[in-house]
Amino acid sequence: MLIAGLDPTGNGGVVAGFGDLREVELLVEAGITPLEAIKIASFNGAKFLGEDAHIGSNAVGKQADLIVVKGDPATNIADIEKVEIVFKDGVGFDSEKLIQSVQGLVGIR
Repeated sequence: MLIAGLDPTGNGGVVAGFGDLREVELLVEAGITPLEAIKIASFNGAKFLGEDAHIGSNAVGKQADLIVVKGDPATNIADIEKVEIVFKDGVGFDSEKLIQSVQGLVGIR
C-alpha cells in the first residue's frame, strides 16, 4: 500500500498542508490518477494506522478536516492548490488570511 506524508524538518522549510498538496501533485506527475493520489494522501494513511473507521474519508460518523478548493482536482490536479477554506475541528478558516498571518515566518512563500 502506498501512503503519503511530508517530513517536516523543524526549521520551517516544510509547512504542513502545502507539502501535502504538492505531494499529491507529484504522485499525479508520476502517473497516478488524481483521485487515486488524493486517496493515497488521505484514506491510505488512515488505513495504515488502523484508523480508517474514524478518519481518512468523508463519511457519516467520521472525523474530518477538509479543504474547499476552487476547481476540480479530479480533472486538473493543479486545482488542489486553489484552497479557499480550510475546515479544522469544525471551524472554517480563510486560506488567504492564514497565509498572510504567517508571511515571512515560515516556509518560502
